[in-house]
Amino acid sequence: MKTFSAATLLATAGVFALAGCASTGNITPQYVPPSTYQNYDCQALSQEYNRVNRYVESARSQQSSLSTSGVGVGVSAGRWGISPNISFGVGKSNNTKARDVKLSRLYGERDAIVQSARIQRCSFVNGIKIYGE
Repeated sequence: MKTFSAATLLATAGVFALAGCASTGNITPQYVPPSTYQNYDCQALSQEYNRVNRYVESARSQQSSLSTSGVGVGVSAGRWGISPNISFGVGKSNNTKARDVKLSRLYGERDAIVQSARIQRCSFVNGIKIYGE
């Protein structure tokens, strides 16, 4: 009978917790060949899977940067007479293209890790789905 260490059980529990939130939304994963991870054993694949999931969560939570949305030039009248004024519109950018490209690559890596782990019959991937399943 095989015994499992506490670290192995903890890593497996972490994988299952992360697997529940492993959806890609509307971002299609880039293709990463599973052979990239063919020299990894099950423990290394599990660690790599957890590492990639941390990057995914970090990228998902990135906020968009501030961007200028317009510049206005005008004339205003006030207590001190007529004077020119310049205004800048600053707002939150909705451009998430760079983040989506990063997530697409990370999703592809995660799928490749899962496929490689399935080939090696690693138990931590039981129940984990890849894109399109």
